[in-house]
Amino acid sequence: MTADSLFEQLKHPNPNLRERAIVALAESYDDQTIARLMANLSEEDVVYRRASVKALGYIGEASVPSLVNRLQSSESPTERASCTKALTQVAVRHPGEPFSEEGLKALQQALEDPAPVVNISAVMALGQVGEPALDILISTLKTTENIAVSVAILNALGSIDNDKTIAVLTEFSQDVDADSYLRESATSALSRLDLVKQYSKN
Repeated sequence: MTADSLFEQLKHPNPNLRERAIVALAESYDDQTIARLMANLSEEDVVYRRASVKALGYIGEASVPSLVNRLQSSESPTERASCTKALTQVAVRHPGEPFSEEGLKALQQALEDPAPVVNISAVMALGQVGEPALDILISTLKTTENIAVSVAILNALGSIDNDKTIAVLTEFSQDVDADSYLRESATSALSRLDLVKQYSKN
């Protein structure tokens, strides 16, 4: 199929056909492919936009510079959120590859984005990156005044099995001066972390 045909297939109502197009684009991408996918991040067609986000994630590290640039320059919350979600997909689709420092710094900045759809998406992305993003998540957790971001970080930490994670979650779960919702979130995250450990042993 031609590139134009594959891009059209990203709009298809059948998710299996969209997935095939995503994989095909990722396997044969060039700079023009990335540019066209980036242009779709503000698309009103949600299906098309999400498929483009996923395709950028499948492409991986090569798409990160464009995503970072758009994340830092766009005035559209939808477009910035699409960038953070695409960076999440990069981490999800390429778990064995190191996540770029450039991407980490951009996501750290996005934690302070005024739009909840962006800052929460940034937390999710950093959670998917895992241990390399741990210091960023913990530092933000201890300094942010945004309760929603704090809760999202606590939830993200519940999937990162690390001594630092356990210490921070334990501290928050036992802090009588902390918001009750944060304590409950930390306790819940500790429980999920136990499940992660049990699963990894099996």
